[in-house]
Amino acid sequence: MTYERKRVLVTGGAGFVGSHLCERLLADGCDVLCADNFYTGVKENIAHLLDNPYFELMRHDVTWPLYVEVDEIYNLACPASPIHYQRDPVQTTKTSVHGAINMLGLAKRVKAKIFQASTSEVYGDPEVHPQTEDYRGCVNPIGPRACYDEGKRCAETLFFDYWRQHKLRIRVARIFNTYGPRMHPNDGRVVSNFIVQALEGRPITIYGDGSQTRSFCYIDDLVEGFVRLMNAPDEVTGPVNLGNPVEMTVKSLAETVVAMIGSKSEIIFHPLPTDDPLQRQPNIGLAREKLGWEPKVPLAAGLEKTIAYFRAKLGS
Repeated sequence: MTYERKRVLVTGGAGFVGSHLCERLLADGCDVLCADNFYTGVKENIAHLLDNPYFELMRHDVTWPLYVEVDEIYNLACPASPIHYQRDPVQTTKTSVHGAINMLGLAKRVKAKIFQASTSEVYGDPEVHPQTEDYRGCVNPIGPRACYDEGKRCAETLFFDYWRQHKLRIRVARIFNTYGPRMHPNDGRVVSNFIVQALEGRPITIYGDGSQTRSFCYIDDLVEGFVRLMNAPDEVTGPVNLGNPVEMTVKSLAETVVAMIGSKSEIIFHPLPTDDPLQRQPNIGLAREKLGWEPKVPLAAGLEKTIAYFRAKLGS
């Protein structure tokens, strides 16, 4: 007897991105197992899913092996903002490296297809712009961001070695700046920082002179890219850039948020943190070609939904 529903494990499933992915997989008819140690994920993100008979929540840290029977694995577990991943840098590296080893071992044992949520941070402070998947990056291996940057680079190495050595079916996505409801209000990322500061009437803090650029992808678009990559033919292993190719300065984003909220917050400037990249823009030609994917949600529409989320959260 075959099991009709696809059984999918999402590590880091109670986080910002993971919770949206769990929702999408349930809507697609999957049986979802969400594993999270709640270091940065919160139960509030998935509380509305707990009554669904096809959703299961498990408290688990991926630095320890996990023994479950699944058909697919989305490995998202890892703190993703500098404030969170620099709080315990050793654990951050262990989460990326030991977590990849444990999830790849599970995938090998149960013959599951496995997805790695990598990051644009593997490109470091890039010397190539926009960034293409064949660019090898400019990363400081001993800096304060290395626990995340190099941890994710090592995880990619492990995925491709398991693919070559054990013929595992792998998918690797390099995620660029993503925003939307359920972002952590204190994660230090520019979108959540600016919105919360503007709503509270506090000064908007920009690190550097605000001329550094970012490209912002709405969460629904990112999750669509995840699902398309996982469902692509097995020769499409990635890495594939997933992000919005529309680039803007951080100062321009701050001004947009202030205007949309109607806030009287002033913009103030602080020194740029060590190794903070000055440019970040994905070349998504590969995603367009192999997945038929590109972002659909305009920045204004995405910010409107995100502002509404934080307005309700701060109000409560």
